[in-house]
Amino acid sequence: MNEQGQLPSAPAAERNFEPILGVLRREFTNATRVLEIGAGTGQHAAGFAAEMPWLNWLPTDRAENISGIAEWQRAAGLSNLECPRVLNVARDAPPEGPFDAAFSANTAHIMDEAAVRKMFEIVGGLLVQHGRFCLYGPFCEDGRFSTASNERFDASLREADPSMGIRHLDTIDENAGGVGLRRIRRFAMPGNNLTLVFEQRAGTARKHDES
Repeated sequence: MNEQGQLPSAPAAERNFEPILGVLRREFTNATRVLEIGAGTGQHAAGFAAEMPWLNWLPTDRAENISGIAEWQRAAGLSNLECPRVLNVARDAPPEGPFDAAFSANTAHIMDEAAVRKMFEIVGGLLVQHGRFCLYGPFCEDGRFSTASNERFDASLREADPSMGIRHLDTIDENAGGVGLRRIRRFAMPGNNLTLVFEQRAGTARKHDES
């Protein structure tokens, strides 16, 4: 907890919780275990696990964020919220699967392009056939920013770190297709964001139950 005895909190996670929840309730109706990449403060993990008790939720993030996520996990006291695990997609081995769902919010634009590809490789390798991956955040389409505010946001990201930046949907779809994932839906979200929904195509996911 912070010096005021409060759990870690991010205003963006509070704002986008309900809109994302609406999408996940639809897309994860038949899922049983979710891998979250880049759980951040842990707010989403605790909230979504509480609202979707049929799911076992595994939050992951880089080592420096694990303690905060663990605080949310302990405070929530939910049997379906697993202990957080360290996962830097660029270098760490992924957790043991299988998973039939995956989720990541506001990560692609703060990862470099190689890490985004690696994230898709991890998800593609862990999802069972017909598993769903929901990816939330800002994206470019047809070579253009959707709004002037997104263009300014992209410029601020690249000024802070040239490897960051809002990713293009074409590139995201190429990364997905390379590991057997196909985009099946997109949802317009508040704040000029999107939630992209990918499905692991039949016959391409690893057969974990046979390994």
